Amino acid sequence: MDYLNDQSEINEIQKVRLQKLQELKDMGVNPFGDKYPYSHNCQQIKANFDELENQNVKIAGRIMAIRGHGKAAFFDIQDNTGKIQVYIRKDNVSDDTFNLYKLLDIGDIVGIEGNVFKSKRGEISVSVNNMTILAKSLRPLPEKWHGLKDTDIRYRQRYLDLIVNPEVKQTFLTRSKIISAMRQFLDDKGFVEVETPVLSPIAGGAAARPFVTYHNALDMQLYLRIATELYLKRLIVGGFEKVYELGKDFRNEGISIKHNPEFTMVELYQAYADYKDMMKLAEDMIAYIAEKVLGTTKITYQGEEIDLTPPWTRMTMVEAVKHFTGIDFDSIASDEEARKVARELHIEEIKDCDTKGKVLNLIFEEKVEQNLVQPTFIYDYPIEISPLAKKKEDNPDLTYRFEAFVTGREIANAFSELNDPIDQRERFLQQLKEREAGDEEAHAFDEDYINALEYGMPPTGGMGIGVDRLVMLLTDSYSIRDVILFPTMRPKQ
Repeated sequence: MDYLNDQSEINEIQKVRLQKLQELKDMGVNPFGDKYPYSHNCQQIKANFDELENQNVKIAGRIMAIRGHGKAAFFDIQDNTGKIQVYIRKDNVSDDTFNLYKLLDIGDIVGIEGNVFKSKRGEISVSVNNMTILAKSLRPLPEKWHGLKDTDIRYRQRYLDLIVNPEVKQTFLTRSKIISAMRQFLDDKGFVEVETPVLSPIAGGAAARPFVTYHNALDMQLYLRIATELYLKRLIVGGFEKVYELGKDFRNEGISIKHNPEFTMVELYQAYADYKDMMKLAEDMIAYIAEKVLGTTKITYQGEEIDLTPPWTRMTMVEAVKHFTGIDFDSIASDEEARKVARELHIEEIKDCDTKGKVLNLIFEEKVEQNLVQPTFIYDYPIEISPLAKKKEDNPDLTYRFEAFVTGREIANAFSELNDPIDQRERFLQQLKEREAGDEEAHAFDEDYINALEYGMPPTGGMGIGVDRLVMLLTDSYSIRDVILFPTMRPKQ
C-alpha cells in the first residue's frame, strides 16, 4: 500500500477505497479491467423492453447509487444514454461475484451480464448473473442530494461535472449538434471548409491583443491567431468563391461571462456578394440551426422569449443610438461636440483624441447594446473602427458593415470586404499610428495581404459568428464557461 502511505492529505473515505482496491487485488481481480464488449446501452433496454424481457444482456457503466445491503441490493448504472436499475441477489450469483459486489462503491465502473425484468415497482431492471469491475473509483462522487454546484469546481473538474450533472452533458451534446448543423448548412450552400494557420507572423483580422509565442528553429516571434480573416480572403483572391473555417481563435484579453481567451469562431467569405447577402445568410443559418437542433425558432433565454424567425430587425448605428438615447449623430458637426455629448452621458472611456465615429460606437456599446434583446442587425459602422470594411459610397465616414445582436450580445460581425489595396494600405497605416500611440488592439500592418489585394480580389461579403455565444443562446446558458468544456482558469496553488 505504498500509494496509500504517500498520500498525506488523503481523507478517510479514500483510505477505505484504497483498502478495497488492495482486497480486490488479493482476490486476484484486476481493479482496472480490460475491454468489455457490451450488447446494449441503458436507453436501448428501456426502449425495447417487450423484446428483451427475460433476455440476457451485457451493459457497462458507472455505479451512481446503491440501495440495500445484506443478501440483496439494487444499484443504478449510468452510461452515455442514461441510467438503468440493476438487481443483485446472493442466491443468484457465484460467491466470487457477490464478494466482488461487496467491494464496490458509488463511482466504480462495472460490466454487468444479466436478464432484463421489471421490479415489483414496475421499473425496468437487469438482474445480475455475472459482474466485472472495469475501473475502481478512488475518490467519492459529490453527495447525491446536493450534487456539484460550485462553479469553480465544475469548470476545473469538468469530468466530475459531466458525471453528476446530466444537464451539463446534454449542453455539450447539443453544442455538437449545433456545429454539425452549421457545417451542413454551409456545405449545402456550396461553401468549402478550409484550414488556415493558427501560428502567424502577424496577428491580424481583428482588433484584439494577441498571445505571443516563439519558434526556436526559425528564431522568430509568432502570434496565435486572433481571427482567420486575412488568410481566408487570400483564398478568395486565389479563386475560391465560397470558403469557411470553423476553429479556435485566441485573444489576450479579459475573462467574463461573454469572453474566454480561447474561443470558437466560424468565418466565411463569399465572392461577388456584399454585407446584405451576409445578413440574409446569418439569419437563415441561425434559424436553420435552431429548427434542426431544437425543432423551433422560438426559444427562451434566461426567461426571455426570443424569436429567431427571419427577417430580423435592421437599424443603422445612428438610428439605434437615436432610438435609445435621443441623440441624433447626423446633427453633430464635429468631433469635439460628439465628445461633449458623450461626457454628458457619463461615458468614461472618452479620450480627447476620439473622433465622432469612435464616440458614436462608444455610446452605442454603453447605452444601446444591452437593449437589443430580440435579433437585430446594426449596420453602417464608422470607418475608424472598421479598417477592413468597404466605405459607403454616399458617406465615406461609414462602412458597409453590420453586427448581429441577440439578448444584448454580439453574435456576428460582417462586412462588404474592402478590396481596394490603396485604400487598405492607408487604413493599415492609420492603424499603425494608433498602435504606436499605445493602442495594443490596433491592426498590424500586413504587407503580404496588401500584395494579395494588388492582384485583385472580387467584391466579397465576409462574416464571423461566435460559436460559443450561439451555443449559449440555443442552450439557455448564462456564462460562456458553461458551453466550453475546459474554459481558461487561473491555476489553483
